[in-house]
Order: sequence, then structure tokens, then C-alpha cells
Amino acid sequence: MNMDELRSQIDEIDAGMVDLYKKRMDIASQIGAYKRENNLPVYDSERERRLLNKVGDQAGSEHENGVRAMFSLLMDQSRTRQLLDSGRESALGGAIARAVSETDPLFPPKAMVACQGVEGAYSQIACEKLFHAPSIMYCKTFESVFSAIESGLCRYGILPIENSLAGSVNSVYDQMIKHHFYIVRSTRIKIDHTLLALPGVKTDEIREIYSHEQAINQCSQFLSQHKEWHVNICGNTAAAAKMVQESGRRDAAAISSGNCAPLYGLTRIADDIQNNSNNHTRFICISKRLEVYPGADHTSLMLVLPNRPGSLWQLLSRFYAQGINLTKLESRPMPGRDFEFMFYFDIDASVYSPAFARLISELDATLDSFSYLGSYSEQA
Repeated sequence: MNMDELRSQIDEIDAGMVDLYKKRMDIASQIGAYKRENNLPVYDSERERRLLNKVGDQAGSEHENGVRAMFSLLMDQSRTRQLLDSGRESALGGAIARAVSETDPLFPPKAMVACQGVEGAYSQIACEKLFHAPSIMYCKTFESVFSAIESGLCRYGILPIENSLAGSVNSVYDQMIKHHFYIVRSTRIKIDHTLLALPGVKTDEIREIYSHEQAINQCSQFLSQHKEWHVNICGNTAAAAKMVQESGRRDAAAISSGNCAPLYGLTRIADDIQNNSNNHTRFICISKRLEVYPGADHTSLMLVLPNRPGSLWQLLSRFYAQGINLTKLESRPMPGRDFEFMFYFDIDASVYSPAFARLISELDATLDSFSYLGSYSEQA
């Protein structure tokens, strides 16, 4: 047979598969109706496990994995159909809907906000971009920012979550596992690193560099030109500038924002020392209370998947089935658990879209370790 004849056979098979898919979904709806009438759960793990084993055996060793993957997706679709047909809103879906209706239409211009670092920190710059007149409480650590929110000391907290050059801020992701919070807004800040020292200090006098780990990574090319310098990690770039000023040392310099020069009476030795001028850090604004402001088109999720082959693929197939774009996937090891990971997802989906509602209802109904971190917009 030639190519056209072979493709004609494929087209015929595909048409039959479409008809069978439609019939399967119609029967799934009938099963969903029966489950509602008899107060049975939508998800039947034992039934799904038996079915996957059966079709895998029928397919034979050559096709077993492919057939199991295909039927796993089919069952996900059947579950979603049953959830939607039920007309019942999941507990999480209801909470999100209430937050959408009850949240003020305008993001507050004033608030008590927790930021890690000291005056001049990039978190402060992000805070003042999001709020017109914030009252800032500075914290020593990222964990303290989370604690300030949970305890009610501050309504909001600002945290760096990723940098375009150095990647994710892992220490923040590690804290996410431990704390309860919601993301209500995000923003991106252009990062321009500057080498700061006491007035009159020359480059050849410098022997010690102080800065945050992320800033050091972002300026690695500049630092590689001065191998005689010893690099020291600080909790914050602004704290590094403050420390250099307070030390009075002429052999010490800080990598920090240029804004810190007038704040701490330092001199700019070198400007724009980052590896790439296209250097941005993304900051999130967190709250203890779920708030969903108008225009929310980003959503963050956090969950733990079972440690078995295909579990991540099965989850990703749900995003694909709903036509939802996944913009970030981050994994971090779970403390005290061997070979278990927390997965963090960012998705592009309007909080008002039916696809978003379907995805949230399905995840809420079928995953045990699932956390919704909020829906929000990103301020340019």
C-alpha cells in the first residue's frame, strides 16, 4: 500500500476512536448520575487500578505502557465529566468564588507589609511598587516574613521567588512547604547590581565582598575577574551595604542596589556588574487571607505526588486536557521524607474561566496533598 492508502486507514481508525470516546463519555455521565443518586464518590481508585492492569495485560508487553497512559487520561476525562455533570461545586471552588465576590475591587494602596532585609533592599523596592504608601516591617529571614503574616503582625509580605539569571530562590520555596499563605499579587523588578564601598576606596584596596547568594551568582563574571577577592554571603544585599558602612573597613565592598549608596554613605565603585543586563527578579505578595482581586489571570498551586512512575505525567495531562498553559514547574524535596517532592506550579488561566473551575474541582476531588496558593495578577 502507498502512503495515501495507509493514511486513509489511519483516518478511519481515528474516526472510530472519536466515536468510541464520545460513547465512553456518555456512559461516564450515566455512571456519574448513578453515583450521585446513591451517594457514591466519583473517584474509585480500586476500579481504576483494576482497569489499568487489565488493559495493560490485553495490550501485551510491547504496547502496555502506551495503552496504560492512554487509559489513564481517559479515566481522568471521565472523572472530570462526572464532576461537571454533578453540578456540585467543590469546597475549594466555593471558597475561590466567595473570595472573588468578597474581595475589594481595588488593591489596597496602604498596608502593613513585611519585607526581608533592611532599608534599600530589593524587597522594599518591590513593596513600594505594589503599594503607594506602605508601612514596612523589616524581617531578618524569609521565614520571619511568613511568620509575620501568620501571626497577624502584617497583612501582607513581600518575597523574592525567582530571578531571570540565577533561577528560583530555593530558600523561599522551602519555607512554602511549612507555612499557610495565599499569593494576592506579583511583580517583577529590574535588578542592577552595583559595587559599593566607603568613600575614597579604590578597587585595588578591596579584599572582601559581601552580598546575598543570588546577587553573587548573578555577578559571577565580574567577580571572576578579581580572584583575589574573598566572597562572603549575607542575608540581603542592602544588609551587606549597611554592614560595609558600619564596619568602616576600606578593604570591604558590597554588591547591592545603587539606591543603597546614598542611604548608607557609600561610593559606587562599579555599576551594572550583573552578568546580563536583562536581569529581573519576580516578587510575590502574600497574605493570610484568600483575596482574589479583579483581573486575576495567574494561579499558583502546590502539591505532593505519589512516588511512582507516571504520576507527574498524569497530572500534567490534566492541564493539557483543559487547555491550560503551565508557566512554571518547580520541585523541592520534602523535609523528613525520603524521595518525596513538593511540586510548585504556576498556570496562566483566568480565575473566571470554566477551564480553571474544572481543573480546580478535579484536583480538589482527586488529590490528597493539594494546596491552592491563590489567583492573582502580575503588576508590570
